[in-house]
Order: sequence, then structure tokens, then C-alpha cells
Amino acid sequence: MTKRFSTAAHWGVYEAEPGIAGAPAVIRPLAGDPDPTQVANNLADVRDTRARITTPLVREGYLADGPDSREQRGREAFVPVSWDTALDLAAGALDDTRTRLGNQGIFGGSYGWASAGRFHHAQSQMKRFLNLAGGFTSSVNTYSSAAAEVIINHILGGGDMINAGCDWDEIHDNTELMVCFGGMPLKNAAIDPGSTGPHIDRPGWERCLKRGMEVVCVSPIRHEDDNRADIAWLSARPNSDVALMLGIVHWLDQHDRIDHDFLARCCVGGEQLLAYIRGESDGVAKSPAWASDITGLDAATITGLAERMATRKTLVVIAWALQRADHGEQPFWMAVALAALLGGLGKPGQGLGIGLGTFNNYGAGRLPFRNAAFPQGKRACDSYIPVSRLADMLLEPGTTIPYDGKQVTLPEIDMIWWAGGNPFHHHQDLHRLCTAFRQPGTVIVNDSFFQPTCRMADIVLPATTFLERNDWAASAHGGFFTPMHKLSEAHGEARNDHDIFAAMAKRLGFRDAFTEGRDEMGWIRHMWGITRDNARRAGRELPDFETFWHGGTLSLPVDNDSSGKLIRLRRDPEAHPLRTPSGKIELFSETIAGFGYDDCPGHPAWLEPHEWLGNEAAATRYPLHLMSDQPKGRLHSQLDPGSASQASKLRGREPVLINPDDAAARGIEDGDIVRLFNTRGAALGAAIVTERIRPGVINMATGSWFDAEDPGNADSLERHGNPNVLTRDRGCSSLSQGPSCNSALVQCEKFTGNLPPVEAFDIPLAG
Repeated sequence: MTKRFSTAAHWGVYEAEPGIAGAPAVIRPLAGDPDPTQVANNLADVRDTRARITTPLVREGYLADGPDSREQRGREAFVPVSWDTALDLAAGALDDTRTRLGNQGIFGGSYGWASAGRFHHAQSQMKRFLNLAGGFTSSVNTYSSAAAEVIINHILGGGDMINAGCDWDEIHDNTELMVCFGGMPLKNAAIDPGSTGPHIDRPGWERCLKRGMEVVCVSPIRHEDDNRADIAWLSARPNSDVALMLGIVHWLDQHDRIDHDFLARCCVGGEQLLAYIRGESDGVAKSPAWASDITGLDAATITGLAERMATRKTLVVIAWALQRADHGEQPFWMAVALAALLGGLGKPGQGLGIGLGTFNNYGAGRLPFRNAAFPQGKRACDSYIPVSRLADMLLEPGTTIPYDGKQVTLPEIDMIWWAGGNPFHHHQDLHRLCTAFRQPGTVIVNDSFFQPTCRMADIVLPATTFLERNDWAASAHGGFFTPMHKLSEAHGEARNDHDIFAAMAKRLGFRDAFTEGRDEMGWIRHMWGITRDNARRAGRELPDFETFWHGGTLSLPVDNDSSGKLIRLRRDPEAHPLRTPSGKIELFSETIAGFGYDDCPGHPAWLEPHEWLGNEAAATRYPLHLMSDQPKGRLHSQLDPGSASQASKLRGREPVLINPDDAAARGIEDGDIVRLFNTRGAALGAAIVTERIRPGVINMATGSWFDAEDPGNADSLERHGNPNVLTRDRGCSSLSQGPSCNSALVQCEKFTGNLPPVEAFDIPLAG
């Protein structure tokens, strides 16, 4: 009888049978999961995909001429080499860079999603190695929610307020009206950064709808989970949500439906914000009629929504996607203000849900103790950039940019080491990024698959997948713990990231400091012991390691501390202040106003995006607003060669949602290959003609592996369907410098040429 083990990924917990005689492991969703995600289907067939890296690779020109060949990145073949050759080249490049530029000349890039395991966390492994090597230039915030992270810190006093709030039971029992800005795309809720327990979001959502909760979704796209008769759809123009919220508040103010008691006790800045909304500060009243001109919604519709929100127990929900746009802080700030002015913050089932539907176990609370993480060591270099200013750093070293009240000077970078991520998925204007990646002397990538960043590298080091190593996972929400047993032997010559960096540390003279004398199982046991001690101090009891390791998934009770902060604030604001300068919710921030940013004033405001449908000059040439949401067949760009991801495509290309009116005007029919283009690039996709998208808007999900005919040349064709060849690489504001991908205009036409093959999954080998 085959022995069964458990393992975990970002999208669930699984029972598994190890692969025998080289066969892939058999993986099944955990019994009792009410809504297991199909993304897991990518796991079974990617082990032997042609994109799997089996041996260290060095770009042909780099092997011959070193950094002098950098202009050929993305255009050259790779040569298989021994581990010793690859690591010796990497060590030499690192030494050369820190000798000439200091350690700030090394950029450590990673994005944390390579594994749900606590030990085999690529970002932590890389950062520990580079810190012990003397330091590196790092990044702050995330592509997912940079603008939200920065603004929520100022107005609610901490990033832990993101993804905090009501759980589905509380919503079911109390919420009468849910208004979802950005809709409810539950495909995003399959995941959690540290793995997740049973998938509860879709069942919770369905239960609330069955009970009769009214839902209004405000979005230019009607997502699959929104597309039903019992959900109202307001298809506002993209990037106009702040204007809609301002129009709603204007009605509330004019009809004396604002909770002035909550405003006085628990908030600061309410009068400054209301003066702006009334038009007292700028001469423009933000009325429903004013909002109608911006949003494209009828003024009576806005008035009717405001009236229902004022008379029902209302939960305001805002999707993360809204802040990935020009002035991305404003919709989150205004959503907080709207919930505060309604007076629902801190009441059961009311107030604000930031990112409901973004992660599984939303609102399920957190453990009252920390899970151990692989120690990254003391930060040895102060140099950093806001995460999405990567291309700016490489192309414009020495430039100083504003960021959150500070001035950040972009360093000169001569070496990039990337592990566990793919910037050619989440960055914008990818041809510009290709040019940027040709500036440093050396680019090194650790990865299991030859994803697009590998093509732009000099040295590629094959890493194991989570199925080929031991670890344990702990969820960020819900309190789940899962042993992650090794299910397959390493593929080819692949090594664990820890072993790769340990071998590098040996070359540089600090292997013992890096490993602390522990191997894989030694670290796993050690980190479990730390977690067990932390739990005991918080009044929770975890089993000893052997019991845990040979058992299955376990869970501990959690505390819903973040939403509890607003409950306690409402009850007694003096005794339970927030971590803001005032101790209260800041509807006007003296701190932000003091920064003097024209693109982020001291209170939430409507600020016209650089690219949107209301900009007549831009929209005349490029009349379609491009939305680029998360895909349903994969996590970001992970495992794009897998069956679930491939099943989501049409004719091997990423689907493009287009309204029938826009399709007819261009002679496009359902299933046609189309070309999306603007001055930044052009990408192929496959048309899905549907009423589920507003006229003038077009949608292509992110994550198809970047596959340009000539990387870096905006006139060349991206063959696979990556929308980020079209998006603008501009910080959303001086405050957060976050990405602004959802503020982009394009044109679309039927593609009539010879359809080029997709080469994204092929490894270009010399000879």
C-alpha cells in the first residue's frame, strides 16, 4: 500500500502519494475542502515540462565575454555548465561589484511566492546570504498593494488593517447591503501567502446571497461570481470610484445622514473633507450630478445607492485592484472615509472590508503569536527602492524620487540576483524593463522553470520545486499548520535554494554563518521549536515535532485582532487609540499634507488619471481602457505551462474580454486572435465577446509568460498575451510610488497575419 503524505501550497492543503520510479507525485485536495481550486491541476504535469531547468546555464555571450555582452540579454542561447563553473562565475561577479560599487551596487530581487514553506522561502534564503555577504539594495512594499500599504499605515495606523474585518459568519448574520468597489472576483480568494486551509470564501459568499443580502458591484467588468440576477452591476468607468464615493457622501451630507458622533469621537479631519465635498474649498460641489459626468453612471442611480447605504447595515468592500492605478491611494482613503461617515466602522457586519475576496480565510483572524521564519540576518546596507521603481533604478541611477515623505536616491546597480519571482509578470512596460535589465554587469536567477526573467539573465541556477523538498507551512489567516513532505527526487541537477546559497557562502568564506551547522531537517525542526515556544507563551499548545511531522494538518484558535481595533476604538477611543499621529482615523492627514505632494493632498480627493477614458486627447487615439486583473488558471505567472493555466487560454493565447459594440466596430468575432497595441508595445490575445464588460473597456489577465519577438523593441510583437507590454511604468503618486497598471489606454484590432508560435516555454540552448 502506497503511503500518503501531506503537503501545502499557496492555494491549498493536499494529500499526496510520492512519485515512484521517476513518476510525478499524485496530489489530491484535502478531504472536506468545500471549494478546492483547479489551480492545483498545474502541479501534476509541470515536473517534466520542457520549461524545467535541469542544469546550470550560462548565456553564451557572457561565457565568452562577460558583462561586455549585456546587450544580448534576451536574444542569446544558453550553455549548460557544471555547478562549479556557474557558482564560480557568480562569486566572481559579486566580488567585483562590491569592490567597485560597494554592496549597494547589488540588487536582491525576490517576491516570496516560490513556496508556502517556512524554511524554503526563496526571498529569505537570498536575503540572508546577501546580508552576510555585506548587504544589498532591497525594495519596500509590494506590487500587489503598495499604495494601500502606505496610505492605510497613515490613516488607520498599520498594514495589518489590510485584509482585516468581518468574516463570512458575521456578514451573514448582520450585513444587509454590501457595496463592492471592484466587484467580487473570488478567483483571487483561492490563495494565501503561507498556504491555506479549506476554501471558505465562495461557500460563505453563496450563503450570504441565499440569505437575501443585497449586493451592488461597482466595476467595469462583471466577474463570473458577480454575474447573476440577484447582484446589481454598476459598470462605472475605470478609475472613477473615488468620484462615485464623493457623490454618495455629498448626498449623505445634504440629507443629514452622516454619523457626526462617530466622526467627532473616532476620526480627525472630517470637516476638511466635507468642505472639499461641499465645494467650499475649491468651488466644485462633488454632487451626484458631478460624479455622473466622471463615472458615466446616471445621477439618479448614484442618489439611489446613497439612500440605500444610509438606511441599511452597509459593508463597503474595496478590491485591491483599485489602488493599482494612478493616484491609487485615493480609492482606499475614500473608502475608509465613506465607511466612517456612514458610521459603520466597528459595528458587526458593517464598515469596511479591504480586499474581501483577495485571500482565502479573509477575516478569519490571526494567531496571537509569530510563526518562525528563516532568519534573514541583520540588514547590512541601507539602500532601498519602492518595489515598482525597478526599471527607474536601473535606467536612471543617481536620480532622487519622493517616497512617503522621504527622498530616495536610486543607486547604481551592477548586479542583480533574483530568486523566487518573475518581474516580467508584475512590472509594467516590459520592453522598457528589458532595456533596464541590460544595464547591470551581471544578472543571476534561481528558478525551477525557465520563466521570462531567466531569458534576461546571464547565469541561471536550477532550483527544486516544493514537491522535491521537506518543509512545513503555516497560514497567514485561519491558524492552519501543515507538514510538507518531500514527494519527488530533485529533477536533473536542481538544488534547494538553501544549498545553492550555502555553496556560494562557502566560496565567500561564511558557509558556517549561513547554515549555522544545520541541514534541511535541522532547520525545519529548529523553526518548529521556535514556533512552539512562541505559541506556549501566548497560551496555545503545539505538538512536538515528531507528532506534527507524522500527522496531518492541524489548526489552532485565532484572534480577530485587526478588526477588533476598530471595535475597541469605537467603544473607547481614548483607551484604545490607533497607531496614527492622532490615535484616530485620519480623514485629513496633517502628515501627508505636510509632504506637499500635488498628486496626494491631505484628504481623499478626485484626481484625474494620466490615462483614462475621460482624457479625450489620449482616448481619441487609444479608445479602450485596458484592465489587467489576476488570472483564474494560475497564481500570478506561476506554473503557466501547467494544465489549469493552459486550459484557461484560447488557441494558446490569453483571453481578451471585449464588449460586443467594440468588437462589432472592429470586425472582431468570438475566438478571433486580436492585437492590442499602444506606443509601448503590442500583444496578441484571443477575443471573448461578452456583455460582461463595459463598452470602451477591454480586459486581459496578467501572468502569461512574456514572449516578445524582440525583447526591448516596442515595435515587436508579444506573442502570448502579456498585458504588461502595454501598461505604463509610472509610480501612482509621490506618496507610495506604487504600480499604476490599471491606468492604460490601448487600441485593438483583428490579427490577420500569420499566427506566430508561442515560444515562452522553450529553453534556448546553444548548439
